[in-house]
Amino acid sequence: MQKSELKTPYFMINEDKLIANLETAKRLKELSGVKLVLALKCFSTWGVFDLIKPYLDGTTSSGPYEVKLGHETFGGETHAYSVGYSEDDVKEVADICDKLIFNSQSQLVAHRHLVEGKASIGLRLNPGVSYAGQDLANPARQFSRLGVQADHIDPNVFESLDGVMFHMNCENKDVDAFTRLLDSISEHFGTYLDKLDWVSLGGGVFFTWPGYDVEKLACALRSFSEKHGVQLYLEPGEAIITKTADLVVTVVDIVENVKKTAIVDSATEAHRLDTLIYDEPASIFEASENGEHEYVIGSCSCLAGDQFCEVTFDAPLEIGQKLHIMDSAGYTMVKLNWFNGLKMPSIYCERSNGEIQKLNEFDYSDFKRSLSQWSVK
Repeated sequence: MQKSELKTPYFMINEDKLIANLETAKRLKELSGVKLVLALKCFSTWGVFDLIKPYLDGTTSSGPYEVKLGHETFGGETHAYSVGYSEDDVKEVADICDKLIFNSQSQLVAHRHLVEGKASIGLRLNPGVSYAGQDLANPARQFSRLGVQADHIDPNVFESLDGVMFHMNCENKDVDAFTRLLDSISEHFGTYLDKLDWVSLGGGVFFTWPGYDVEKLACALRSFSEKHGVQLYLEPGEAIITKTADLVVTVVDIVENVKKTAIVDSATEAHRLDTLIYDEPASIFEASENGEHEYVIGSCSCLAGDQFCEVTFDAPLEIGQKLHIMDSAGYTMVKLNWFNGLKMPSIYCERSNGEIQKLNEFDYSDFKRSLSQWSVK
């Protein structure tokens, strides 16, 4: 299968780029003693788990189906967490997870009897401090529902807990900022942590970002672990798959209304939702920073403000030309939807030997089945 034969839109995951990130993860583990579990809320494309499994220790989830997916397709440790479990949810995952983390003390009281003797029990704590670029993604934002605040803790719960989870980072590329968060956790929660077996520090630590000081991060993690006598976990998602995949699209039309808009056969609303949610423009591989030809890269959805970015090119774009929307793995494939009945992107992986492996493709039957299976008579 040749790239030129592939019909857009499609995602292309690059094995070599993925392995490069995983090698960094391996080095962090070796230097720090931390265990790493893949955050399936960010990336669940299990067709490439064969590449990831040798490097990481398992998976972590935010809902029951992710727990099942991690257990069935990844193995290793399976961590289960949800902001709000129903009793049925807990029963569904208790037998297949290694750690089950509750979001609140009330959920812990209500459901722990379903877990005891089956999985290690944890509780999410909210440290009240965080590193996040946008309030929407800030776990410590005002009135946050995520985890138990320090002044709400019932100390007695720690007598029967195995571990706790903090999640207070979003795309944190600053190791010193992360270290300050660790110091704050030690100061406010240290007496509790000393009683535990394990502590998860969540995700959002961007240790594969170019220039990130992995050695300094490892030193901080090892020091924290030794200070409190706990096994540390991180829950990387974006750090593992950053810059590993492109969304490949085709220009299907060019329209002009003061600005030129190149309409492509994809949409942020349907295929790259975080671009829209966080108002963060996409990056186009073919674009040129100082190009003379400026275009809006617009989607083919009916949503008026649905566009990928505004960029310049060295030469005019042409209908039929392919564009590569870079860094389209994290929080992208897991959020695909059928808005406007648009064609869902296929998913491929370019292996190190040059082989193009098809991981999935979709057609009209998938769209139809997602909405109803039975007709009303």
